[in-house]
Amino acid sequence: MVDITLVIPIAGAVGLAFAGYLTWYVFRKDQGSPEMQEIGNAIRQGAEAYMRRQYSTIIVISIMLSFLIMGLIDPKPWVGLSFLVGAMASALSGYIGMYVSVRSNTRTAAAARRSLNEALVTSFRGGAVSGMGVVSLSLIGVAGIFYTFHTSMGFDASKSLYAAIGFAFGASFAALFAQLGGGIYTKAADVGADLVGKIEAGIPEDDPRNPAVIADLVGDNVGDCAGRGADLFESTAAENIGAMVLGLSLFTFWTQLVPADLRWSDSKALVWIFFPLVARSFGIFASLAGVLAVRLKREDKDPMSGINMGYYITCILAAIFFYIATRVMLGDKYLYFFGAGLIGIGLSIVIVYITQYYTSGNWRPVREIAQASTTGPATNIITGLSIAMETTALPVIAIIVALLGAFGLGQMAAPTDPDIVNSTAFNYSTYKLVYGFYGTAVATMGMLATCAFILATDTFGPITDNAGGIVEMSNQPEEIRRRTDKLDACGNTTKALTKGYAMASAALAAFLLFGAYFERVATKKFNGDLGLAFHVDLAKPEVFVGGLLGAMLVFLFASLAIRAVGKAAHEMINEVRRQFKADPGIMANTSKPDYAKCVDIATKGALKAMILPAILPVLVPVSFGILMKALGYDAPQAVGALLMVGTITGIMVANMFNNGGGAWDNAKKYIESGNFGGKKTPAHAAAVVGDTVGDPLKDTAGPSIHVLVKLLATVTLVFVVLFI
Repeated sequence: MVDITLVIPIAGAVGLAFAGYLTWYVFRKDQGSPEMQEIGNAIRQGAEAYMRRQYSTIIVISIMLSFLIMGLIDPKPWVGLSFLVGAMASALSGYIGMYVSVRSNTRTAAAARRSLNEALVTSFRGGAVSGMGVVSLSLIGVAGIFYTFHTSMGFDASKSLYAAIGFAFGASFAALFAQLGGGIYTKAADVGADLVGKIEAGIPEDDPRNPAVIADLVGDNVGDCAGRGADLFESTAAENIGAMVLGLSLFTFWTQLVPADLRWSDSKALVWIFFPLVARSFGIFASLAGVLAVRLKREDKDPMSGINMGYYITCILAAIFFYIATRVMLGDKYLYFFGAGLIGIGLSIVIVYITQYYTSGNWRPVREIAQASTTGPATNIITGLSIAMETTALPVIAIIVALLGAFGLGQMAAPTDPDIVNSTAFNYSTYKLVYGFYGTAVATMGMLATCAFILATDTFGPITDNAGGIVEMSNQPEEIRRRTDKLDACGNTTKALTKGYAMASAALAAFLLFGAYFERVATKKFNGDLGLAFHVDLAKPEVFVGGLLGAMLVFLFASLAIRAVGKAAHEMINEVRRQFKADPGIMANTSKPDYAKCVDIATKGALKAMILPAILPVLVPVSFGILMKALGYDAPQAVGALLMVGTITGIMVANMFNNGGGAWDNAKKYIESGNFGGKKTPAHAAAVVGDTVGDPLKDTAGPSIHVLVKLLATVTLVFVVLFI
């Protein structure tokens, strides 16, 4: 019989090959008029210049931290090396997304001159390069690191996985810099361009007379493409390795603790470790089919209908493949895990619809904010804030149902043989708990099965945004602009969907990552006895203060991120005002603005402001754990409380920021489409103010908090040995 684990390298190779095909497909499209190409080149050069400066900072800090880990964390130096590989791979993933997106925008603008369908297919396939490339690199990276260590360490699964945890930590660390820096850049430019251009000067969003417009378009790429690419790379890596760590507990259970006549062989028991990788591999094939299915049959159709069709196909195929993987690897007895996988796939669909409800102009929340704009900015912000808070309810309820369902199915899969249940060699109820944790891990893998397609929809957003700007700046006919406006509005929704999806997957994965952390504590402190490690007692003062510290960290981090946007936007606004005042020829179209100066302001603002908030999630839990240990407190429990409460708080705040900001943005676009008076009205001006409030929430702080949550988990997994 063919070894099903061979699908792991095959899927990785096929995914990268498909990303290469999509790149060829997009790059052979024409780039439009010379004016379009000139604008596209300016965007590309600005994005690449920023990425070079940002990545030089990330590389230096990552190398320094890797040497520290090599000297502190066992097995030495492998954890430090895998950290460095993870950081570099995460950075590469972000660069791939940016590289293709800045070359897809002009081609999408040119395609819009012919048809809406061609523009949709071009932009979506450009975004899918990032989706397929990032997910394939993540799969190859995690599997490659594990296989390499597994071979070099004498096929010791435990040491191999602990070494591979460094890969997830490195990926999360680099992703936080990429997401945070890109988010500060894009929103500083966007806020400056909107407030001075739209409100003060009364010119359109992407008017070439606006000095900040190129910086704004560059920001879409370095924030939403490069930042989100690195973000979802680390998501898939961290959650995959967390699931494999829990699989290690079941591997140990079957090979060492179960009575000999019922025991699985070592080779068969390895399926618990490899199953998450196989499930993710099949997701690549499902996403491939979904990407190819995205298209419009009629010009008057909503672009979202074509994307939804591709998503449904991806979900159906992912479910079929999940069944095959469960049946072949675990057998009929463990089809409960197939049910857990279906819960994960179902949760992704539910979250997509909830996010659409709150961020699309077709429903009450966005229209309510738009209506509130008719009485000024204050009522817009009051209503938008209330909607933002409301958006936390339905996603959390969906996550609760999914979490309890997956955990329950996992526990139902636990063996019921009397010799195992009544064995004195181990605590059966504890290992039943591990089965529950593994059920949530499988549900997370089910949700991540569609990750490549979801990331394609995210990168599609900034490509269409850029295309609309290029069309407007090159003075194309109104009909073409209407097509790109449709794609841009659709892209705003898909970007919001991706953030909701990423946060929901983080919430679902949080439980499995808690389990992975306490599995590490059990191994290091209690000689593998999970029953002694799997609890957090809030009545202990060190545990309570750990929880307070975790919640505070989320708010402090968000504050630093939002403040950085405000500071850089302040400089941007003053620069745009200065240029308008110093050179009246800009508004008269007799001279060109200085785009480079605004690009430089956004770049410097992002690079200076990203360092402190990015290192806080590393310094705070490690310092706190070492301090608790030095003072004689139960440091593993205290740090566990910091991780758990910080994660819960982060999930709530990120959901509020992401969905609230998306609702504010589309309320503005709803008015711009002709409702409540349309453009250049007091209602539109109020909506622009609300949009600028929501911008740093949805594109800087919210997505960065999602990475923060994962980074807390990987930091504690790596450094837990210092607390014991």
